[in-house]
Amino acid sequence: MKVAIMGYGTIGSGVAEVLRVNQDQLQKKVGEPVTLKYVLDIRDSIPEDADKLINDFSIIENDEEIKLVVETMGGIHPAYEFVKSCLEKGKHVVTSNKALVDAFGSKLIGIAKEHHCNFYFEASVGGGIPVIRTIYHNYAGENLTEITGIMNGTTNFILTNMREKGADFDEVLAEAQRLGYAERDPSSDIDGFDTSRKTAILLSMASGNRCRHEDIYTEGIRNISKLDFEYAKELGMTIKLLGSVQQVEDKYFAYVVPMVVPKSDPLFSVDGVFNGIKIVGNCLGTTMLYGMGAGKLPTASAVVSDIIAAVRHQDEFQGIGWSEKMLEIEPMGSNAFTYLLRVEGTCEEIKDDLKEFFLEDSELKPVILNGRTDEFAFITDVMFESDFLDNLKAFEEKTGRRIIHYIRTEKEEN
Repeated sequence: MKVAIMGYGTIGSGVAEVLRVNQDQLQKKVGEPVTLKYVLDIRDSIPEDADKLINDFSIIENDEEIKLVVETMGGIHPAYEFVKSCLEKGKHVVTSNKALVDAFGSKLIGIAKEHHCNFYFEASVGGGIPVIRTIYHNYAGENLTEITGIMNGTTNFILTNMREKGADFDEVLAEAQRLGYAERDPSSDIDGFDTSRKTAILLSMASGNRCRHEDIYTEGIRNISKLDFEYAKELGMTIKLLGSVQQVEDKYFAYVVPMVVPKSDPLFSVDGVFNGIKIVGNCLGTTMLYGMGAGKLPTASAVVSDIIAAVRHQDEFQGIGWSEKMLEIEPMGSNAFTYLLRVEGTCEEIKDDLKEFFLEDSELKPVILNGRTDEFAFITDVMFESDFLDNLKAFEEKTGRRIIHYIRTEKEEN
């Protein structure tokens, strides 16, 4: 099978490298050579595969020898137009582009079906972690009740280093940028949008209907401080940015938020630039996929796994994906959490108020850092978010005390 790669950046060059280095192994697995014919890129030269470099997409579009196209350009335009055209020509397409899959996944899947080819997107979520194929194939017989994951290596690196070094956010962000883990403009990562796109893809997969990342409640990590980590540490917990999808009967919940995670959660120990995705099924129970969520060769490996699938199924539509029907996500206020609250002052004079607004079923267990008298923290009972926000406002109005910060938490199971 003759292949073209569109975009020769980190991932595209990685795919070319894997195809070059593992050519013999790939041929044994699929029964025919998988040969790179073109590399589409805007630059004038590339260090490897220079003889394959082209600048005109129509060459790929109109070459009947090209049966499979790898899209690693990034962004939505012109990636969407190029991919759409390839599928309409009956060419299989493999992409690592989460923005494209989030925005146009259902439409591109429909076009692939119409033209008897396949649109694969394993590398769009979790880098080298095989989460898409696992959900669609390995867990096909499960009613998946939850998918929750650490899906962004940049934010996980920052939070891990804040915990380990006792440093504040800005300091660790600067280090992440210096090391190349964070972009000069890191907003997509640290404001949660990268994770929300991946969460939307997982929700679409789990529900079978289309979900837009704009409809998912999203918070980033800019407001997490070293004091938040000190309180979490005192409780034997840590803080992670999580994207979560949950199904309760016929209702779907989804959000991207920083959460205080207990040691009993398998995501607790996922540190640094690694990703972890926890999957809960009604019969399966809890499992977790763990590995490099980004990077040149891990992501390229996921792309190549899709290339193998395309060659093996080149004469049939596999049907991985979801419909165009829009999914209704329950409002964020309908989710229930416990909350780690940091309250100014001391707790002696307001114990009854704390009980009234936040601790109907539990006793107050304040956490005080190093004898500080300017603030304390505690964990609330389980509360619906809408009720919690109403009670927080009422508490501040009644007592005159400020809630310095709150983070949603998951209580340690007994």
